[in-house]
Amino acid sequence: MTSSLKAVSSKWIKTRVMLRNVKLRQHMPTTHPFNRNRLSAMLAQHGMLYVKPDIGSLGIGVIRVEKRGRTYRYQSGVNIYRFPTFEKMYQSLKHRCGTKRYLIQKGIHVLTHEGNPYDFRVMIQRSPSGKWVCTGTAARVAHPQKAVTNGSQGGTIYSPCDLLEPRFGVEATSILMFKMDKIAYLTSAQLGRTYPAMNELGIDIAVDHRLKPWILEVNTRPDPCPFTKLADKTIIRKIVQFGRANGRKYDLTCSKAKKAPKRHFSTASIEQPIEQSLPNAEPPSEPISELPSENE
Repeated sequence: MTSSLKAVSSKWIKTRVMLRNVKLRQHMPTTHPFNRNRLSAMLAQHGMLYVKPDIGSLGIGVIRVEKRGRTYRYQSGVNIYRFPTFEKMYQSLKHRCGTKRYLIQKGIHVLTHEGNPYDFRVMIQRSPSGKWVCTGTAARVAHPQKAVTNGSQGGTIYSPCDLLEPRFGVEATSILMFKMDKIAYLTSAQLGRTYPAMNELGIDIAVDHRLKPWILEVNTRPDPCPFTKLADKTIIRKIVQFGRANGRKYDLTCSKAKKAPKRHFSTASIEQPIEQSLPNAEPPSEPISELPSENE
């Protein structure tokens, strides 16, 4: 069954559609609906998780949860809360989540720049001729006091090569950029089978220290603001051109995200493990229910 929706709000619905593709599944952190037992089990297994609203955007409401020795903590915005027991932390989280549906996602120990985590936003859009095309990739370095990288949360936007090449070299950077584009094409093919009216996706990709890319989230009505901060203005012009061809208008007043300094560089530091690989997309095997559209 296909849908006429151009955008899907629920992260859980998008996750379920994408998990049907075995190639994409290799690049998706374990994700489940939030509940006490799942939180306890995943925290014991992974040590660090993200709890995020099922419907939400701009990094709002995303919480980083950790078990450190015998103590527990979570970070929401710039605030860090510590607890002596799991139960006390869970009750606090449950209260914070309220009646909204939340998800739990395995935490990825991502690449960092000057001690701050960063990830990537890959934009893929239908061209005026209807073909999916990767129109830009931006790196987003988190605000020093926050656990999320979104420009809307004070993140700084870099050209990916400016962060990756000094640390990993030109060849490894080119391979990683190719892999991220490949993930974007697989994702657009997979979601496009169930939602053929979709015209654009903003795919948030984290990279671990083995340079394996992980899909954190897929936005079906993405905000192009990060791309306005890149020195290469042909990227945002192409995004706007493709968006206009598909009936979208963007607000490019982007005051919260920061531009990377013209001359930067120390080396980007890194953290944890994992591995790699991916090729072709496969069709989903069964229909998925739908929710309304979003701004992301």
